[in-house]
Formats: sequence, structure tokens, C-alpha cells
Amino acid sequence: MVPRPAKTTNPLSQWMRQPKIYIRLPSNGRYWPDQSIDIPNNLEFPVYSMTARDELLFKTPDALMNGQAIVDVIQSCVPNIKNAWECPTLDLDTILIAIRLATYGEIMPFKFKVPNIQEEIDYEIDLRTLLDQQSNNLWEEVIIINDELAVHVKPLTYRHLTKTNLKSFETNRIFNMVNDENLPEEQKLEIFNDSFGKLTRITIDLLSDSVFKIVADSQEVTDKSHISEFINNTDKEIFAQIQDHIKRLKEHNDLKPLRVESTPEQIALGAPETYNIPITFNNSDFFAQGF
Repeated sequence: MVPRPAKTTNPLSQWMRQPKIYIRLPSNGRYWPDQSIDIPNNLEFPVYSMTARDELLFKTPDALMNGQAIVDVIQSCVPNIKNAWECPTLDLDTILIAIRLATYGEIMPFKFKVPNIQEEIDYEIDLRTLLDQQSNNLWEEVIIINDELAVHVKPLTYRHLTKTNLKSFETNRIFNMVNDENLPEEQKLEIFNDSFGKLTRITIDLLSDSVFKIVADSQEVTDKSHISEFINNTDKEIFAQIQDHIKRLKEHNDLKPLRVESTPEQIALGAPETYNIPITFNNSDFFAQGF
């Protein structure tokens, strides 16, 4: 048997990427399935800057639409993450902000329009501030329905989020078809009912996927088919309690809007004295130099 040649150290390794920053995930690694992540002993995850290949991924529309670009870049820049499809949405913004910061620096240009007057403003966001906000993220797992029933919920994964976005995109496309004046009214009604049914199904499926355990009369239920059957057949008050709990957590963990004060000149033109600008990132430009 011919021995394999010993692997040598690459003499160029000192010029390769090194970690730029270290972050803690809001979940501390909880809710990640086994083998999807390597959790450091100190819970500090190294984050590398993007490579040229990573940047090119964001110029591939299909990879952006189906989520593969985000998955590949996360796994490239945070090597401890082995399967980014399983990333809880609780951690997602923290990871993406850290990658942007490690690649392009702490300041990110941001554009928005002043309400009422539509004047476009150039603004700069300090990504360190956004990361600090993310450290306040939380997840309250248990929903007490009554003395005999408790529902345990977890954050959705990036896989769920992408799948839902694709379904919503397709459903919205169908809704736009309903506005086609050339379609007969009967066909419009059929398309509308079908789209409404799909949106309802998405809502129920998302809630079902968020529930991972139900404790009823001291008995723990973790079987997904039993949980799904329960979500589909429970009364609307219990459904609303679970839905409202998850919605409240999402609102708490979402990026906080910018609070902006108008100049006297803008106010004279009709702008409000103060207003909020939501921080929303489009992946194709959030990771683009010069955004």
C-alpha cells in the first residue's frame, strides 16, 4: 500500500482570512438541531469577512430567491455553523449583521424618504448599535393556556422562513392575476379562493411548526402529527393565544426602527416633526459594497 503524502501547511495561510469579530448568539445555541452547529465553550462565535465567491453569490437571483446564497455565505463566514438552513430566526439578524460588519466595517450607508415630502436622505447606521440591540433578544418558550395545558414553542428556522416567503411570493403573484381585467369573474373568484386557502394553510403550518411540545394533564406530547392535529382542530381562542405570543416575541426581537427628527426646512414643506423609519435589509444590497 502506497502511503499518502503528509499534508503540508500552506505557506500562504497567514494571508488568508482571519476572524474579524466574535459574537454571541441570542439563543446561545439552543434550538439548533444536533450537528448543525459547533458551540464554542465560551459561546463566542468567530465571524470572518466574505470572500469574492461569497459576494458573487448575491449576484445570482435564483440563489437569493431560494435562500441558498444566504446559507452558503453564513457557513463560509461563520464556520462553526454547519447547516445554516437550521438557523433559528432568533439568531438570523445577529449573524447577518456580524457578517456585514466583518466584511465592510461598522458603518453602513442607508437611504430613506422623508414622509409627505419624499425627499431622499442619505443616512449612516452603526452596525455595532444594531448588534447591541440583538443582545436583548429573548425567547419565552412556554405558553400557559390553563392549569392543565401548556404549549412550548421555538423560533422558526431559516428553512421555514424561506419556504414561507416563496409561498407568499407565489400567492401574491396569483392575487395580482385577479386584477387582470381580461379574466372572467368566475375565474377571478376561483383564483382568489385558492390563494386565500393557501395563505390560511401557510399561517396554520407556521404555527404548527413553531410548537415542539404540549403538556396536557401532566402528559408530554412531542409527536409532530399529534401536535399538527391539535393546532388544526383547537378552538380559536387557544390558537389566538399561541399566535399572539409568537407575534409579541417577533416584535420584541425585530430590528428597532430609526427615530428621525425633521429639519425646520423639511417641516415647512410638510414633513412631520419626528417619524420612524423601519430598518429592512434586502439581501442583494445589504451585502453589497457601497449600499
